[in-house]
Amino acid sequence: MTTSQMFDLHVVQKIRKVAVLVFLIALCALTMVTQSPAGLESAMHEGVEAVGLAAIVFSIVGRAWCSLYIGGRKKAEVVSRGPYSITRNPLYVFSFFGAFGIGAQSGSLTIASLFVVASLAVFFMTVRREEAWLEGTFGDAYRQYRERTPRFVPNFSLWRDETELSVRPSFFLTTIRDGLVFLLAVPLFEAIDLAQAEGWLKVFAYLP
Repeated sequence: MTTSQMFDLHVVQKIRKVAVLVFLIALCALTMVTQSPAGLESAMHEGVEAVGLAAIVFSIVGRAWCSLYIGGRKKAEVVSRGPYSITRNPLYVFSFFGAFGIGAQSGSLTIASLFVVASLAVFFMTVRREEAWLEGTFGDAYRQYRERTPRFVPNFSLWRDETELSVRPSFFLTTIRDGLVFLLAVPLFEAIDLAQAEGWLKVFAYLP
């Protein structure tokens, strides 16, 4: 692997993080001036938040599971076992659940869906760059893996697992730490709800 290839992948990952941050800020700003039509105390509002919290927990656990297979290996080999045997990007797939969960803390399914669409847009752009890097680095080994394994939608019939794993705790703990950041959405959106209830934030639109 050349220094140029490593730099290219680093740049792609950095761009992805910046894009996610920009979309997150923009969607949080939208949430501050919108509200679910059923009201902040309605069963619908609370139900959407509860489903969203479950999605966030599912995302954190799923991402941690993926890290057991990919941690520290992405730049060294084509990982094609466990969750990577049924989809090429299981970390991103679980992140979509996390994005939905974050948006759902607004109590609006529309906002939750917008978070998913934004994450899809960001990851689709970066995945194509990552795939080009992987093909250039691993050649036929990656091309064969790409041909048999879907990009996002899992194909469970392809499941293959390792008999044992060599776990790198630092990567596992880093993934857990990054995932726990998703939970910050809970107090953030509760603060927005409070500000709207007290009239500190004006609601301009109601989104189901």
